[in-house]
Amino acid sequence: MNCSRRDLGLLIPVLASTTASAQQAKGLPSRVFKYDELPVKVNGENKSRAVMKGETHSGFPIELHMTELGPGQAPHAPHKHVHEELLMLKDGSLDATVEGQTTRMTAGSIIYVASNQMHGWRNPGPGPAQYFVIALGNDV
Repeated sequence: MNCSRRDLGLLIPVLASTTASAQQAKGLPSRVFKYDELPVKVNGENKSRAVMKGETHSGFPIELHMTELGPGQAPHAPHKHVHEELLMLKDGSLDATVEGQTTRMTAGSIIYVASNQMHGWRNPGPGPAQYFVIALGNDV
């Protein structure tokens, strides 16, 4: 099959629009995540719900999960990683430690953890603590 320059000229806009559509479809789609429809992972007194994980339209990795910690519980040992995190405390309290400094968080508090900083949190009680974590970055 022979193609003229004119045929190729007509084909370029079609290819460009196909590529643009594919790039738009790359990011996470808009959607509502209903709390009562999220799968629950139970670990003793703790409950977690994975909400979403993927990339934005620009390819930036993002992950969101929700956790409910029982009194005296921690989700895991203190750790560090390349990605940044935001924790938003909905209910209860947490003792959040970053690089050895501990701060008591109360409902409505937010903590930002920068890349490669040692961090962890624990519920001092007496009731459960519910929070959201948004992980931002390349090792999500």
